[in-house]
Amino acid sequence: MKNTEEIKQYFIDKVASASNLAQLEQIRIEFLGKKGQVTEALSLISKVNPEERKAYGERINTLKNYIIEELEHIKTKLEAEFLEAKLLAEKIDITLPPRNYSVGKEHPITKVITELKSIFSKLGFDYAEGPDIENDWNNFTALNIPEHHPARQMHDTFYLKEDKLLLRTHTSPVQIRHMTKHKPPIKIISIGKVYRSDYDATHTPMFHQIEALYIDKNITMVHLKSYLKMFLKLFFEVENAPIRLRPNHFPFTEPSAEVDVKCDRSSKQEIKIGMGNDWLEILGCGMVNPKVLENIGLDPNEYQGFAFGAGVERLAMLKYNIPDLRTFFEGDLRWLKHYGF
Repeated sequence: MKNTEEIKQYFIDKVASASNLAQLEQIRIEFLGKKGQVTEALSLISKVNPEERKAYGERINTLKNYIIEELEHIKTKLEAEFLEAKLLAEKIDITLPPRNYSVGKEHPITKVITELKSIFSKLGFDYAEGPDIENDWNNFTALNIPEHHPARQMHDTFYLKEDKLLLRTHTSPVQIRHMTKHKPPIKIISIGKVYRSDYDATHTPMFHQIEALYIDKNITMVHLKSYLKMFLKLFFEVENAPIRLRPNHFPFTEPSAEVDVKCDRSSKQEIKIGMGNDWLEILGCGMVNPKVLENIGLDPNEYQGFAFGAGVERLAMLKYNIPDLRTFFEGDLRWLKHYGF
C-alpha cells in the first residue's frame, strides 16, 4: 500500500526542480501516467482492508487533485516565463537608427494617367474601358476605316489567329462600344494600352492612349476648342496657352485637325509649354464623322460630337521632359529613381 504523504513529498521535491515545460510533462507522466505513482496507488485499492478502503481512496483522490492543480499552476507560470523571455529576445530598441528601406516611386505613366482621370472628371467626363483584343468592326469598320486603308495592313496592326480579331490600334473602339450601349448625351474618356507594329525613339509596339468623346445636340468646333484649352491649361498648368488647329484627315472625324500649342525650344534641357515662338504638336481632334454616328444608330442630323486623343507617353514626355519614349518600358531602376515621383 502506497503512503500518500511520501508520494506527495516526492512530488514536491521533483516539481521544484522543473525549469521548463518538457520537464514538467515528464513529472506529470511519472505521477499521473498509466504507470505513474498515483495511478499505481489507485490500482492497489482492492488490496486494502474493506473497512479502510474508503479512507484510502479519499486520500489518493485528494493527492491526485493536489498534483493536478500544482502541475497546472506551475505550467501557467512556466508559460508566462517562456513568453516573457521570447518577447525580450525579439525586443526592438527604438533608440537605434532605423534600417534603410528602399521606397518605391510612382512611374511617370501611372502618374500622368491619374492626372488625366482627375482633370477630365473635373470637366464632367465619365471614364469608360474596353478590351485590348478587339474585332474588326469596333476597331476599323465602325470608325469609317475601309478595308483598303493602310492602317489595316500587317505592318501596322497585330492580328490574332482567330478570325478578324486583333490587338486594338487605338482606344476608339471603347467609344463605339459605349455609344452602342448608351444614348446621348455621351461624355466619356478612355485610357488604355494600344498596339502598333512600330519601334523607335518616338514609337513603341505598345503604348497608352487617351481619347475624349462628347456627343449631344448642337455640339460644334467651338465646344471642342474650349475643352482643348481647358485641358491644356489644367494638364500643363499654364494660363491661356495659345493653340492652333491645323487641318488634317482622320477617317472617324470630319473636319479633322492637329492641335499645336505655343512653346519655347530655346533650352536644350526642356520645352516650355505656353510660351515662346515655336509650335508643338500635342494631339489630334475633330468632329465625329456622320458616318460613324450612323454606324452606331444615331442620326447625324440630330446629334453631333467631337473627339480628341493623344498618346499618354507623349504627354508625359512633354510635361516632364523625358527625351526617349522607349525608356518608359525598359525597367531601369536608375531611370525610375530619376523620373519617378
